[in-house]
Amino acid sequence: MTMAVYLALYGGLGFFLAGCLWRIYTYARTPLHLRWELYPVPHEEPGRVEHGGSYFESGDWWLSPQAVHHRREWTTMLREILFLRGLWEFNRPLWLPSFLFHFGLYLVIASIGLGVLSALPGSLMHSPASAFLFSALVLACKWAALVAILLILAGALLLLYRRIADPALKNYTRPGDLFNLAFFIAAFALLGAGLLQGPAPMKALLRGALHFDLGARAAVVPSLGIVLASLLLAYIPFTHMAHFIAKYFTWHSVRWDDQRNPRNGPLEHKIATSLRLRPTWAAPHMGADGKKSWADIAASNPAEEVRK
Repeated sequence: MTMAVYLALYGGLGFFLAGCLWRIYTYARTPLHLRWELYPVPHEEPGRVEHGGSYFESGDWWLSPQAVHHRREWTTMLREILFLRGLWEFNRPLWLPSFLFHFGLYLVIASIGLGVLSALPGSLMHSPASAFLFSALVLACKWAALVAILLILAGALLLLYRRIADPALKNYTRPGDLFNLAFFIAAFALLGAGLLQGPAPMKALLRGALHFDLGARAAVVPSLGIVLASLLLAYIPFTHMAHFIAKYFTWHSVRWDDQRNPRNGPLEHKIATSLRLRPTWAAPHMGADGKKSWADIAASNPAEEVRK
C-alpha cells in the first residue's frame, strides 16, 4: 500500500502541474480579445484610479511613456484572492461559503509547506532552539491542516446546499458542479478522519514520500485520504475549477488591458491576424457562419442582413 500511496501522491502532483502548464499555454495562445474599456484600471495613476479615469484623458497621451503601477495591481489581486472582494461586493450571500472553502484551500497549501519543513531529517536539528522550532513546525502543521479541513468541509457543504436549494443558482448548476463539491467533501473527510486518528501516520507517510522510503507504515484511512486527495489534485486543472489560472488572464489580458496600438506595433499585428479569423458563433445576428472573416463581419451591418 505504501508504494501505491507514493505513486498516487507524485502522480497527482505531476498531473496537476502538467495540467496547469497546459492551461497557461492554452490561454496564452488564444486570439486577441475585444477590449472592454472598463475603468478604473489598477495600474493607472492613483489620482485617476480614484475617479475611474485613464491616461487617455490627457490630450497628448501618445507623446509620453505609459506609467504602470504594478504595486496597485498586486494589492488588488491579493484582496481578491484572499478575501474574494468581488463576491463580497456583488453576491454577498454566496461570499461566506466561498470564503470558507477558498481560505481552507490556502491553509492546505500552508500546512503542506509546514509539513515538508517538519519532515526534514532530524540531523539538521543541532541545538535546543532548532529542536524547539521543529516542534513548533509540527504543531503548526497539525493545527493548520485540521482548521483547513474543517473550513473546506464547511464551505463545500454550504455551497452544495446552495446549489441544490437556491432557485437562483439552478440555471448555473450542472451535475459536474455537484460532483466536484462531493469529490472535495469525500477527499477531505477522509483526510480529516486520518488526522483525527493521530498525526503520526500521516507525518510518517509524508516523510516517507519525501525520501521514497518503502519501509514507512501506511495506515488505511490516512492512505485512502492521500490517494483520494491526489486524484482530486490531478482532476482540478482539467475542469472549470482551474479558474484560478483563467482569472490571471482575465484581469491582465482583458479587464486591465489598456496598451497602446502604435503604427506597425505588435498589437497592430495581432489585430490584423484576428481580423483574418473566421468565427462560428450561434448568434444569428452576427452572421458568423465560418465563411466570413472578422473583417467582413466588422465591415457589414449584421442587423440589416437579419432583417432582410
